[in-house]
Amino acid sequence: MKLRAPDRLFYALALHLCIGLPATGPAQAQTTGSAQDAWQQELQAWRAERAHLVDAPNGWLSLTAMEWLKPGITTIGSATDNRIHLRTGAPDHLGMLTVSGATIQLLAPSAGFPHDLTIGGKPAREGPLPTENGQPAVIAWHDIALRVLNRGTRYVLEIKDAESPARQSFRGLYWYPPDPSYRVTARWIPYTPTHVEKIPTILGTTLDMPTPGVAEFTLNGQTLQLEPVVEDPAGKTLFFILRDATSSTTTYQAARYLHTGLPDHGLSQPGQLVLDFNRLENPPSAYTPSAAGPLPPLQNRLSITIEAGERRYHP
Repeated sequence: MKLRAPDRLFYALALHLCIGLPATGPAQAQTTGSAQDAWQQELQAWRAERAHLVDAPNGWLSLTAMEWLKPGITTIGSATDNRIHLRTGAPDHLGMLTVSGATIQLLAPSAGFPHDLTIGGKPAREGPLPTENGQPAVIAWHDIALRVLNRGTRYVLEIKDAESPARQSFRGLYWYPPDPSYRVTARWIPYTPTHVEKIPTILGTTLDMPTPGVAEFTLNGQTLQLEPVVEDPAGKTLFFILRDATSSTTTYQAARYLHTGLPDHGLSQPGQLVLDFNRLENPPSAYTPSAAGPLPPLQNRLSITIEAGERRYHP
């Protein structure tokens, strides 16, 4: 999923910062005694916050549709004569979106806008949609939120509903038990210059993303490498998109994601970087078929099993 930086990688990516603890050894970060207790408490707090964010009224479980907008008029509402349908209980005719080049407008249906319809938090009025953070403002009616996202030369309508069946049936996320052996210190090997990696997506497209180097580490007796990408050049995190052998059994088939802090000497110098695979998480597409996201590049498709982090989600 835009786009804005959080949306561009859906996911996610915007939900948290996963900052590694200081490294204490050349091969594996040690967590013993009170340090291990603190690590487990921090991990459990992070996992609880992640579940809260996934289940938030505007989280991924509330995403019910992504509808491409065509030039001209698109009618929206719960009645069958609309081009885009909302759930039963929503207004029969909520409004009409018009797309003309880069101009997006919301027009009222013949009976006027429904009561309590807002745009950007203010009572709805006809005309071009105001912007929020570079994107058209949110159109909201009670628990339903609509947002028009720019996808290059096209626009897509994101529909979120806090009363979605997926959110109503949420019973929590599924995790492997915390295991400090899956918290390792990697050797950071910078690329000079930074590479641009073509990252595949679930939609069959590719994203050109900067790859500043490679993290080399030992796990289960094997020396492995993973390449991260950078979501935000001004940010303080690296984004790893990977898959391991558990994807065919206990974890999400497409990919899992890991955010980390930066290497101890920065991106351009050799150094060390902590990878805590206990913080592996599912992409947005694990929770809703309406979400899409990046897939692992070939070099990040590991043959080993990483029995750590988030497991496959089952409603």
